Amino acid sequence: MNNPFSLKGKNILVTGASSGIGKAIAITAAAMDAQLHITARNEQRLNETYNSLTGPGHTTHIADLNIDAETEALVTSVSKLDGVVLSSGIIKTLPFKFINEGELNAIMQTNFTSPVLLLSKLIKSKKLNSGCSIVFISSIGGNFVGAKGNAMYSASKGAINAIQKVLTLELAPQKIRVNNVAPGMVKTEMWENSTTFSAEQIEEDAKRYPLGYGETSDVANAVVYLLSDASKWVTGISLVLDGGFSVQ
Repeated sequence: MNNPFSLKGKNILVTGASSGIGKAIAITAAAMDAQLHITARNEQRLNETYNSLTGPGHTTHIADLNIDAETEALVTSVSKLDGVVLSSGIIKTLPFKFINEGELNAIMQTNFTSPVLLLSKLIKSKKLNSGCSIVFISSIGGNFVGAKGNAMYSASKGAINAIQKVLTLELAPQKIRVNNVAPGMVKTEMWENSTTFSAEQIEEDAKRYPLGYGETSDVANAVVYLLSDASKWVTGISLVLDGGFSVQ
């Protein structure tokens, strides 16, 4: 019986694959028989992800997407793609009145400008097959809810959602789909090791989520759906994953 959720025969690039959500996506996609190109800045952690992948044919690419030459090298080195997952990103909590140009530029560069320019280079280099699925990792922040101290991060994710709408229309003639996954709070190493909030604050915040905080596997499974042929008639959406938080 045909499995529409299988990724067998699909060649997929995952950025930010060395940790957190990106790592979970890579591992889950490999388990669904995809052939992966995984990229991140940290070679040791990226190799740890690589060693967790099942199946043959995967490749690693050390690249800082904020450096144009390294992005160009990545685009040159990957083969034609059936899927692109843009997962790399950073977060910085700062009250709005303390925002400064350097902090704002850093977040916008990593979360918005760099993935967008990478995608532009892939398109111009004709590295995306017809039927390719592009998946941005966005957030409920900036698109569905607001949170104090989260202005810069929310702005970067809101920008992703805005440009996605245009890409959806421009790439549809090539049967290329453009979607995003918008998670609420997900338990990652970065969050669990954060010194910004105390354990008590995190525990109290988790109570605001009807189903509690998410796991990285929850996001990875949603991304697999958007990469697979099961979603071949799905484009231009934000798939909200927040355990019921935003309906309150």
